[in-house]
Amino acid sequence: MKKYSPIGELGAFAKEYAESLAQTAGHITCIVDKDQIIAVSGGGKKELFEKHISPEMERCLSQRTTVVANRSDSNYVPILEDDSADSYNHQLITPIISEGDVMGAIIFLSQDKKMGEIEGKLAQTAAGFLGKQMEQ
Repeated sequence: MKKYSPIGELGAFAKEYAESLAQTAGHITCIVDKDQIIAVSGGGKKELFEKHISPEMERCLSQRTTVVANRSDSNYVPILEDDSADSYNHQLITPIISEGDVMGAIIFLSQDKKMGEIEGKLAQTAAGFLGKQMEQ
């Protein structure tokens, strides 16, 4: 039996949205619910799609704050339970909030490009949009 995921209900829409974000941002883009990665685009699909998120990622979501980090930073968050597949050096994580509850996150990952203000605004816009979609 599969656990209910409000973001998972957006299925094909989340996949298309991740593809659009990946093309715009130029980074691997993941959309996660509170348990697993539900959409991946821009590369890394095999090692990321439908994998369970790490306990650190769960804590990150519960804190409701955007994280921009490099692998060497103290605030870097392993995305997956098995960090060996999480071989990305730069990340941006923005929570998706709907009706006051955290539903998941938009994640940008990159091997060699740092995340900046533009990626931050793009992820905030995407998270806000998905949060509104779930309210309807």
